[in-house]
Amino acid sequence: MTAPIPTPKKRPPATAKPSGTQTIQRASLLVRLIASRSRTGMRLADVVQHAKLERPTVHRILKCLVEEGFLMQDLDSHLYFLGPLIFELGLASSPQFNLSDICRPSLQRIADKTGDTVFLSVRSGHDSVCIDRKEGAFPIKALTLEVGARRPLGVGAGGLALLLRLPDDAVEDIVRANAKRLGAHHKLTLPLLQKALKRSQQLGYALNDSHIVAGATTLGLPIVNRYGHPFAAITMAAISSRMSPQRQGELVAILRAEVDSIECAMRAQTLP
Repeated sequence: MTAPIPTPKKRPPATAKPSGTQTIQRASLLVRLIASRSRTGMRLADVVQHAKLERPTVHRILKCLVEEGFLMQDLDSHLYFLGPLIFELGLASSPQFNLSDICRPSLQRIADKTGDTVFLSVRSGHDSVCIDRKEGAFPIKALTLEVGARRPLGVGAGGLALLLRLPDDAVEDIVRANAKRLGAHHKLTLPLLQKALKRSQQLGYALNDSHIVAGATTLGLPIVNRYGHPFAAITMAAISSRMSPQRQGELVAILRAEVDSIECAMRAQTLP
């Protein structure tokens, strides 16, 4: 009896990609999709529809991306947003893109014009980190922040400024995550933070005159990238007697001009 001829195994087409590469491409696609809706977030069903992938596949990849910090999911709405790691990687994405170098002339001009202390902070996940500081000539300094200091978002003018341009649900997620850490900062509470944030939103700039350092007042503005994401903030601090409402308006105008200059410089450096 003649042995049956075995059926040859089908080889994948020459254009087929290894499974690992395909997974990376799919993960990249999902991150780009959610980035395009980062202000409002995306539902799982919407991601599935736009990605044209099977729902279990999308859910599995999204879960992994959340665990790694590339994405985050709001616990109440279940919407997906860009995660903290995206912001951190963005700051380190290009060796020639040094935020401190870009902002340093602006910080110095603000310090020279106002005589007060100026700070540059960046967002790192649910925290803000001070990465530079310039002191003005006024003899009484309000050194409310050291370079390298890390605080929960919402604490201080820098932490408030970084929340101002975020969607409401993203702010709620961050504030809820930081709630247990607030008390370590001059006995700040969740209601006090929410009150300070609401007032800052009404003013159009971050204002802190009630916590962190007694007798000092700080104010600030966020720096946003070309997609409207706030990733850094410039703040300034002075003794409260130098922070009348009229002078606050003058200082904010100075800050706003420098923030506009920084954002223009950033866009020029990140053009393809």
